[in-house]
Amino acid sequence: MYFKKNKLFVEKVDALKIVRKYGTPTYCYSLNRLRNNIRNFQRSFKSISPLICFSVKSNNNRQILKEIKKFGVGADVVSKGEMMQALKAGILPKKIVFSGVGKKTEELKFAIEKKILLINTESESEIFEIERLAKLKKKIVNIGIRLNPNIDAKTLKKISTGKHEDKFGLTEKAFLNILNKFENSKYVKVKCLSVHIGSQITDYKPYLKMLNVLDLIIKKSKYFFEYVDLGGGMGIQYDKKTKVFNYKKYNKIIKKFLKRHNVKIIFEPGRSLIANTAVLFTQIIYIKNTNKKKFIILDAAMNDLMRPALYGSYHSIIPLLKTNKKNKRIHDFVGPVCETTDKFLSVKSFQDLKEKEFVAISDVGAYGMSLSSNYNLRPKPLEIMINNKLMKVVLKRQKLINII
Repeated sequence: MYFKKNKLFVEKVDALKIVRKYGTPTYCYSLNRLRNNIRNFQRSFKSISPLICFSVKSNNNRQILKEIKKFGVGADVVSKGEMMQALKAGILPKKIVFSGVGKKTEELKFAIEKKILLINTESESEIFEIERLAKLKKKIVNIGIRLNPNIDAKTLKKISTGKHEDKFGLTEKAFLNILNKFENSKYVKVKCLSVHIGSQITDYKPYLKMLNVLDLIIKKSKYFFEYVDLGGGMGIQYDKKTKVFNYKKYNKIIKKFLKRHNVKIIFEPGRSLIANTAVLFTQIIYIKNTNKKKFIILDAAMNDLMRPALYGSYHSIIPLLKTNKKNKRIHDFVGPVCETTDKFLSVKSFQDLKEKEFVAISDVGAYGMSLSSNYNLRPKPLEIMINNKLMKVVLKRQKLINII
């Protein structure tokens, strides 16, 4: 996304042309940005040859998954639905990892039938259930066991996953006990040590602590793991204050880890591949002036983009037509839903705006459409993909008749 003669462009298409053709709210993706993100990620870790499994929970659009699959990327899924979507997109079962703390029996059955690479387990009860199903089907099922390393990733509290107070994974003691219990099982084979410490992490140091914990537990267990799944969580720059994650340093510390342990690394990136590929186009319905601020009321709402309401997350807002006229009053960009939390951004000043103009909410490719809902019985937005000058609908706008 860039400005040309004060007009916002997505690749080679004028953003105003997009909103006039498709309306708002509309999620708009740049295919070339997505391709570049995947290439850069693969290049950053080329020396360790990881298996990259895209986190489908971050974005489950089938057309996007099809594009990602072209790069040999697999999928990290957390539900039967996500697994079905990944398979429909053509992702090979042997490149699919099934994560999550509460997999239902029917979901485990489906994963076993499809012969996916790994089911990453998070409790002894879950492994007993997999063993029971495997015995019934007379199959051997490959599993991972997720460790909770008790590491503070210094990220948002609501997306931390690696501390003891978080619901994820097992303590060291429980991990070692379970490993001993199932080491000689006829029906489940423990192939992977799995870990994930959080999301939107912008410093490599928590990962260094994580690798040190994994180093110790592998030595204690004296067990040969074929895979070590390091999860994802690498952050992006939602604003200029956020530092850029150092992939080079992360790759370096993993290489040191691999000198001590002969394992295949698995990554589960989502946000780092998809977040900055998209904007959410929205139209200003009304502008309401009060003594202290301007409320810019948009036709996009918290049901279309949940992250600011759910996490207090920052997403910059860009006008589609840039002017030099600044308005120094506080601007609150809000949606029409009857909730105070239906708010996207508050800024001390913004360029002069008028009703019926359009703006773009930035970096919404991850946990944007995938977290959307029909709250207030609002239809979900349209999704389109831009490839140079070509515009393609990748998911039609939901209609009220479909949800009522």
